[in-house]
Amino acid sequence: MRIQPRQAILDIWRATVRSCWRNGEWHWGGRSGSNSISDAEQLLTLLLPATKVPVLSLDDPDRTDDEILDALGTLGGAIEIPRRLVDVLIDYFTRYTDDAGTPVFSGGSYLTAPDGSPDLDEERRSLDIVDSFAVSVTLTLATIGFVKVYRRSRSAQRRHLLDQLDRLDAMASARLTAAMVGLLRSFSTFVFTSNDEYGVRLCDMVNQDETPRRQLVAALREQLRDTMASLRSVVIGSGRVTEDLEYNSDMLFECGWSWGIIAGAEEVPTTESIGRQREGSAENAPYLYFTVIAMDAIEDLNSERTRLLGLLNEEQQRLSRALQLRWELTRTYWATVATFDNRRRWPIEDVPWRTTDGDRTDYYTLQATSLAVKGLLAGGRGADEELGRIAAVLVELAQRARITRRAARDEPALLLHAPGKRVTLNDDTSKPIMTWNVNEFSTVLLQRAATVAGLLSNARQRSELLELADEVWDHLLLRRIPDGQHGGLWDHAGGAFPDLAPLPDAPSWYLTERVVQALVSAGQVLWERPFPRAGRLAAYAQDLIDEAEYLFDRELMRGTFAGTAMQRSMRSIRSSLLQAQLLVDERPGTAAALANSLLLQLNDVTTGQQKASEGI
Repeated sequence: MRIQPRQAILDIWRATVRSCWRNGEWHWGGRSGSNSISDAEQLLTLLLPATKVPVLSLDDPDRTDDEILDALGTLGGAIEIPRRLVDVLIDYFTRYTDDAGTPVFSGGSYLTAPDGSPDLDEERRSLDIVDSFAVSVTLTLATIGFVKVYRRSRSAQRRHLLDQLDRLDAMASARLTAAMVGLLRSFSTFVFTSNDEYGVRLCDMVNQDETPRRQLVAALREQLRDTMASLRSVVIGSGRVTEDLEYNSDMLFECGWSWGIIAGAEEVPTTESIGRQREGSAENAPYLYFTVIAMDAIEDLNSERTRLLGLLNEEQQRLSRALQLRWELTRTYWATVATFDNRRRWPIEDVPWRTTDGDRTDYYTLQATSLAVKGLLAGGRGADEELGRIAAVLVELAQRARITRRAARDEPALLLHAPGKRVTLNDDTSKPIMTWNVNEFSTVLLQRAATVAGLLSNARQRSELLELADEVWDHLLLRRIPDGQHGGLWDHAGGAFPDLAPLPDAPSWYLTERVVQALVSAGQVLWERPFPRAGRLAAYAQDLIDEAEYLFDRELMRGTFAGTAMQRSMRSIRSSLLQAQLLVDERPGTAAALANSLLLQLNDVTTGQQKASEGI
């Protein structure tokens, strides 16, 4: 892998503090102004790696290494950095809590009018949106974990600082609970017949073998039978099914997250003080973009770090279980649809993905790969052959988006990068009320490539997919803002595609944070996941170890070794043999190299013994 995640993240940290920390104050806002989502993304540019990559942690000044201190030096030294982060985080949670104590989850300046213009009234800009719920889950978990570890450090024992940490912890916890409630009220189950426009589009997408419609519907319902039965368990928030879906053979459905709180969604009973639960305005239909965003946030709720640090209180654990049910239903549904058992190809391999509302784009295919992989792993189908098919889709998408192929001027494919995919947000009457712009294609592709590569057990397939990740990274490097106060941040799409977009005067925290997400995924491949065992290499290494053990045992049978040096040498060989045997599964190449070295040493021992016996 040519990507160096640690160094790349440190470079982004250096650029972030240069851009945001000026004259002793943190400056909010970027290219799209300041809102609850953009400002959270700004903070996660720093906090996400610090809480997900152990070697980049910032919560214990005694363990902060010199490279990190150099990158964040504008904020101060090892003692000042976490203290100033505490101040900035308190400022964020205060800014996005209203006078009544209710956390604010509006999209603000990220939202535009239905025609794409910025002329959107304040009432619609203030509507709660799923992206804010999701990013708040990630930010608050990072904050609570940061506080929990930092509070134990020697430099955090002053009473004033401990009081600040208590306040920050309480604010983050309240926002976390409110975000979880918001996600529960934004879940959607959209039911339709197989013969209406939505059912026809779904069947056309799934049907890759030209199976008769009635037979296809029966097969799809059979594979989704358990999911349909489990939908009855959705009893709080939104997404409850009132139609006789399970027993009506003509009914189909979709499930996932809408763009915001569903119109008419019931309030979620909770013992936590989260202020007023606002009324919803969103249509009761899943949006693929917001579904993937919500799914990733729910995974953070159930991550190993969340469990080990005990980041959730009892009420949050209850809400998390309710969200986990929706996560599992959604994962099963989309994985079934994306990899429906056809003889020719999976629906996800039929690029581009088409949604039931008639929209189609390569970006939706890319998003569907995330849900497909989650489903394959959970269903025990995550073998190299099936993951390899997902990898092939990623390679094709990179080519179609002109990331790994030369682009011609004014190609339609370039619109994925700038201005991006415009998602229309409808109200409960399916009337467009605003739009949400998505231009994260390259960063999502990098993250997906790194994630799938880490799951492959075939070393060659893994290397090929990491090569794709390197090519996407090379593309993203061209899109960094080249210089100035915001140099080193994203996004200057014209750097990769000349004349596509002018040089910006401010960073996009939306894209910069997603670059950081992708780098964290790449870093986890290197840091957390073992190198895949290569069957032939492991067998070769084991053969070398077996021969070395045989020769070693034979030398022991020769009798007592004369001299202290010879005895020390044999003890060293024994120790190295044990080490090689321990390494053969996870690092067969290293084990083979070690065994080769031992064979040469044993050959010298044998030769020396023979010469001694012959009196030479």
